Amino acid sequence: MTVLNELHQDHVNLNKLLAVLGYKLDKLKQGEMPNFVLLSDAVDYISNYADAYHHPLEDQMYAYFKDSGCPELDEAIVQCGKEHKQLKLSAEELIEAVDCILNDAVVPMDQFAAKLESFLDRQVEHLNLEEGTLFPLLDEIASDEQWNVLAQELPKMDDPLFGEQQKQRYIDLYSELLQDMQ
Repeated sequence: MTVLNELHQDHVNLNKLLAVLGYKLDKLKQGEMPNFVLLSDAVDYISNYADAYHHPLEDQMYAYFKDSGCPELDEAIVQCGKEHKQLKLSAEELIEAVDCILNDAVVPMDQFAAKLESFLDRQVEHLNLEEGTLFPLLDEIASDEQWNVLAQELPKMDDPLFGEQQKQRYIDLYSELLQDMQ
């Protein structure tokens, strides 16, 4: 499996989680309170896995291919780097809001819903940039030899939610995902 395939699979998995969060957002807008602990776990997973592994892996891959003579690729790489920083801030803001709710602080649900919606929109836009622009360009310009060299340089880490070694703190979230996927 190539690095690009692994990252694409991460995106597929992330989309499953984002779909569940989108469903929770719709219910919230209809006045139904979500399970905020589960919501916190989902955002925590997205933030921690993305910030600790997924985005650094992508950034390292993009740095390897930057200045490869394709201006469109270079422009998309710069945009992607900016988005990675924005996604981290958006996740931190949402985690803070969920923590306030879990600690019984008064948080207007319309404001919380707006933060969640903004978070989801940014995630989807980012995935569209990578899946619609970056990955196809990389697939087009990169040689098998470049992928092999890059695969040796990149770190390995098991996905705590969708990987074989699910961490205990994500088991409830994983179960919820399986239920919502049926």
